[in-house]
Order: sequence, then C-alpha cells, then structure tokens
Amino acid sequence: MYISIILIGASCSSDKDEYVPIVENNTLEFKVPANFPEPTYNVSLNPPTEKGFELGKKLFYDGRLASDGVVSCGFCHIQDFAFTHHTHIVSHGVDGAIGTRNAQPLHNLAFMKEFTWDGVATHLDLQPIIPITAEVEMNETFSNVISKLEKEPAYVTLFAQAFENKKIDSENMLKALSQFMIMMISSNTKYDRIERNEGSVFTEEEVAGFELFTSKCATCHAGTLFTDQSFRNNGLAIDPQYNDIGRKRITGLEEDQYKFKVPSLRNIELTFPYMHDGRLRTLMDVMDHYSDGMTDSETLDPMFKDENGTVTGIPMTAIEKEQIIAFLKTLTDDVFLNDNRFSEF
Repeated sequence: MYISIILIGASCSSDKDEYVPIVENNTLEFKVPANFPEPTYNVSLNPPTEKGFELGKKLFYDGRLASDGVVSCGFCHIQDFAFTHHTHIVSHGVDGAIGTRNAQPLHNLAFMKEFTWDGVATHLDLQPIIPITAEVEMNETFSNVISKLEKEPAYVTLFAQAFENKKIDSENMLKALSQFMIMMISSNTKYDRIERNEGSVFTEEEVAGFELFTSKCATCHAGTLFTDQSFRNNGLAIDPQYNDIGRKRITGLEEDQYKFKVPSLRNIELTFPYMHDGRLRTLMDVMDHYSDGMTDSETLDPMFKDENGTVTGIPMTAIEKEQIIAFLKTLTDDVFLNDNRFSEF
C-alpha cells in the first residue's frame, strides 16, 4: 500500500516584495563527517542557505504551525535531550491531546531513508506534514498555516530572501524546515573521536561494553548511524491502550505487524523513555527487556529465537548490561546538544 499526501490550498505568495531588503543568501557548508555514510537526502536539490536555515529554524519553533498557536515542532523536540520530549511517554498535542508514540530524536536526518516509527514518510521534506496535520499533534491545515505566515512581516521578508520565487507556500515552508534539519548532524561523541583517531580513549569498561555491543546489538544498531534502518518486532508485549500495529499500518502486510523502525542509539543516554511508546524508563530497563522480557509472536524477529523456536532474547549478565550501558554513554554528543545554531534563543 502506498500513501500519498496532497496539500490543498497551500500555495499562496506575497505581493510585498518592495518591502523586502536585498541581502546575500550564502550557501551553508553541509559537511559529511569522515566516519559517516553518504547522505540519502539530495542536498543539491535543496542546498541549505543562511536565510533558508534561518527561516527553517523560525518555523521549527513557531506555534503558528499548530491550531492552538502554541505547539511548535520544538515543543516536542527539545535540544537538551537530543530533540526529544523526555518528560512525556508519548507525544502531547494541542489542547492536551495525547498521541500514541514517543517523540523521536532529531539528528542525522539527512542520512535516513524513512521517517517516523512506521516509515510512513519516505522523504524528509514530507515528514513535517504528519505532525502538522495530525489531530493529536498540531492539528492544523497548510492553508491555515500559510494564511497566518502571510500576515507576519518577518515571514514575508524571510521567504523572499530565502527563495528565488519569494513565495510563502507549502513547498518553500517544507524545504526551509529541511534546510534546518539536515544541518542537525550529531558526530562529535567520544565514540566518533576514537573512530576518527582524534585522541580519545575508551575506559576498560567501555572497551568491554563496545565488544559486547558489537556481538550482541550491532546487527540491528549497525554502522556509524547505529541503526540498519530496518523495521523489526523486538518482542514488546502488545499494549492494549494503543494496540499499535506498527509498520503494518503502512504496508498492510501481516508480516509487518508490530514492527517498528530500529532507532539510532546516538545520544541514547538522554532520549528516555525508550521504545515506540516510551514504556521503558531507563537503559537498564531496556537491557532487562532484551535479556528476559520478550514476548513471542508470529513476527518476532528470528534473531531472538533459537533453532527450536524458543524465545532466547539476548543473554546478558548484570555486569555485561552495565558494560554495554557504559559504552552507550560514549554516544552522547555534548557539542550537538549545546550548539547554539539549533537553539530557540
């Protein structure tokens, strides 16, 4: 099943060009870290510029994108916690509406193939459509958003400076948001410095944790991004409150029931609570789930079963769990978390 999203009544433009000061709009450097793969986002089709980035940042933190004028993208994606909403198990929207899924971290999005827990968005430019229009999130229409932005002189100026056609429309709005988000690269962890031979050294506990992680976790949390970007059922018991069927909601395939996208583990120390519905509070809770807490089902990933079909999970001792957690904490990127380029103020 393929899902297409059509924006209706969202292509207005401003006639106030005479009030827009002419400024240089230099292209920003989008630099792929030495230890990273090539981006999946085609930067050449929407190169980040100074004014495009500025516009995207302003939109990201603006409650006008929601029907209540309060719930911005930044409301659920807080920089101090790798752009998650750590105090909420699942997302909270306008008028106190409660969603069903935990807000995902926002970093390294230029390297991702699909977005959201079930992969409904296959391009970053389309991803913001989902939270903006979802009733339990921002609950707004693009025509209303565009109408609000056209009334703001600051937006009239920024759109005109950021895009050659000077239009305040849905396409430019989404492109600006992408220009902001693709620059959000998290690549300055202790792990990265060691991988790039920049002088850092693991402790003995971290070395042991890295070796255990490589043997027990890296099949799914693979490579420098710490995700193979697949969709898997990792044995979570079905929560009757949500009964979230996962990837099947998009594909309609029984084989995708209860499968969710493998998340990146970068900044995992700060992105609690964990799993698609935020049910696990701590990293030790996550370790305990994988060692002893899995629930069997028809779509449980085969790696968690033995040759007889018995659920084995990932065997770990208490010490091994502590060591793996010690390694996971080397994936915290303080440079990214404190980068003023991405801060609201």
